[in-house]
Amino acid sequence: MTLKTALDQGTELLERGHISAPRLTAEVLLSHALGCERSYLYGHPERELREVEWIHYGRYLHERLEGKPTQYITKRQEFHGREFRVTPDVLIPRPETEFVVEIARSVGQEAQRIVDVGCGSGAIAVTLALETGAWVCGADISDAALRVAADNASRLGAAVQFVCSDLLSAVADRSIDLVVSNPPYVPLSDKAGLQREVRDYEPHAALFSGPTGFEIYERLLADAERVLRPGGWLVVELGYNSRDRVLAMMGTRWRETRVEPDLAGIPRVLAARI
Repeated sequence: MTLKTALDQGTELLERGHISAPRLTAEVLLSHALGCERSYLYGHPERELREVEWIHYGRYLHERLEGKPTQYITKRQEFHGREFRVTPDVLIPRPETEFVVEIARSVGQEAQRIVDVGCGSGAIAVTLALETGAWVCGADISDAALRVAADNASRLGAAVQFVCSDLLSAVADRSIDLVVSNPPYVPLSDKAGLQREVRDYEPHAALFSGPTGFEIYERLLADAERVLRPGGWLVVELGYNSRDRVLAMMGTRWRETRVEPDLAGIPRVLAARI
């Protein structure tokens, strides 16, 4: 079977399976099976697949048709221009989370000590370490997630310290200049309505906050008040329709509060100073 035929057949299978972006997905999975760039597929359309390559490609197509996210199949996801390793132990970094990095860099230009709470793959922590030169710590309650994050930091040459911690419980009072987080914010009541790729494959501890979706926000605000130095910033991703409720949780100590929308105009990032 040639690369062109394999690509066409894979695209057709994914279309029939109602997989979004079937052509792109087939390209990604076939290039992953071959260990090549996607451009190679179009530069060598008549190249015959070896048996082992066809076996791998077929398995990847089957996994995707079963609902497994492409990123967990390829174990890769780009974030802020860098390639991160991802596994089912960590949430797949989303493009909208890049706004957290942008706002954090904007408000925390003088920050010397930064903590990423619920660091997952380490996407935010590693990016901030490489782009700010500050001391950065990634905290997560999952040992498995921390191993993925540490591997990403090592591969990308980022000096990040990682700690197993329930939110900021392992961080000393008044020791941090900037706290950043993409916390769990999906209500448990929304579980059934999630895409199967999210509901059945991504780690629930990184998705669900509790019955209301605001439980982690409440705890994180209190923790951030404790660990931030005077003048320090909190930058946190907001869930859909969560802005007003989170703003109402903030006590009188927070100031210079701002909410930034993403490219779709949805309130996405909240920043506030203590």
